[in-house]
Amino acid sequence: IQMGGGGMNGSVPGLSGFGPQSELASGYVTYGSDSGHQLMDDEWALNDEAIGNLAHMQMKKTHDATMAIIQQAYGRLPEFNYYVGGSQGGREALTVAQRYADDYDGVLSTVPIVGFSTLMTAPTRIRIQEKALANWVPPQKGQALLAEFMRQCDNLDGLNDGIINNYVDCRAIFNVNDDQGPDAPWQALQCPGDVDPAPDNAGSDACLTSAQIETLDLLFSDLEPGIQLPNGRSNFGMWAPTTAVANSGPFGGLFSGTRYRGQEGAAADAPVFAALGSIGVNGIMMQDINADPLDFNLAQHGARYQQLAPWLDSTQSDLSDFAAKGGKLIVIVGTDDTIAPSGEQLNYYQSVVDTMGRTQVDAFARLWVLPQTGHGLSGRSAAIDGSGASIEPREIPATLARLALLTRWVEEGEAPGMSETVTGASGSLPICSFPTYPHYTGGSINEADSYSCAKPTFSN
Repeated sequence: IQMGGGGMNGSVPGLSGFGPQSELASGYVTYGSDSGHQLMDDEWALNDEAIGNLAHMQMKKTHDATMAIIQQAYGRLPEFNYYVGGSQGGREALTVAQRYADDYDGVLSTVPIVGFSTLMTAPTRIRIQEKALANWVPPQKGQALLAEFMRQCDNLDGLNDGIINNYVDCRAIFNVNDDQGPDAPWQALQCPGDVDPAPDNAGSDACLTSAQIETLDLLFSDLEPGIQLPNGRSNFGMWAPTTAVANSGPFGGLFSGTRYRGQEGAAADAPVFAALGSIGVNGIMMQDINADPLDFNLAQHGARYQQLAPWLDSTQSDLSDFAAKGGKLIVIVGTDDTIAPSGEQLNYYQSVVDTMGRTQVDAFARLWVLPQTGHGLSGRSAAIDGSGASIEPREIPATLARLALLTRWVEEGEAPGMSETVTGASGSLPICSFPTYPHYTGGSINEADSYSCAKPTFSN
């Protein structure tokens, strides 16, 4: 098993796996790499070979070197070879299925970073949008945003329970660039006269100005990136409606309570904006590790962005080579992810289905979604439901024997169901194939049998 990395890499991933049933303890040879650089400093981001390694070359180099070592150590090559990764490692997993299909029998990708080049710029684009003080959406607006997401989306799955299971229709409501939902999804929160009478109001009755709504439209809609993306992609999917709207996150997430240098109203000693992946902006894109990411602009840096996108993006939707050699693919994403935008992940799912057709996709791949779970595929119901009532949050079931499902499919020909059952302390739930979602049909809300995988209204 080749183990994927994380973040901007720079360190070798843990190769022993997790727990008593870890991959290493189960008898697998495990291997991985630091992606071709270390994080002692940021100079690597100015080196095109290091960038190419991060993008995709390190996967092939590590694989080939490891196969030579295995041959020497064991006298033969492995019968089956897998790639397993999440986040950046999930992107790597998709990448090997797209670029190096002959080397792998099975691929398990969770919460993958798909359009990597644009994702690196996405948090920066939000903060650039917020350079004007009027455009700033401070975290105290989070409770009002959460209440509005719940008001419009909680019951779309047949149940008011603080969980938005119907992620496709909810996203369509708030994605103003998809020609599907309403033109003004935030209208109910519009401030009277477009003036906020209580800017510090942190309650669910807080209002939004037109300028703040423009920022939210950027956050929750498809983005036209300003360059021609590879693989025929015309846009980048930003974030889906999330219960984490009041959380700035550990890596400079969607909302920030800080005014950064270069933003209107920032203090004289304000910090330079930095987030997970910022080195991808000032280093990889701007080629100046001391530059302020908020100075990124397409006029100066678009050509470099255009050059790098085909290296970095894992958006190839035609996986026919991997399917033809008998490869099996399982991908799982959550819709509450504030790091890897689920909008981009869902757009990728749709592109694979559009390119290959549902029948061919289902023969070799499972494209699953765990609604309202985050970057670690865990989540909780909101503390408010669609009617505005306060409720006790509960854990969303998410436990699934992912690797076992993949290896049985590859080695024994036992395909997973189009839906499987995930479990947790609060009960069980079906995990459904995109674009279907768990629709409540009656009975205990904590039992998978009370749900069926239903097709959303806004679906191709």
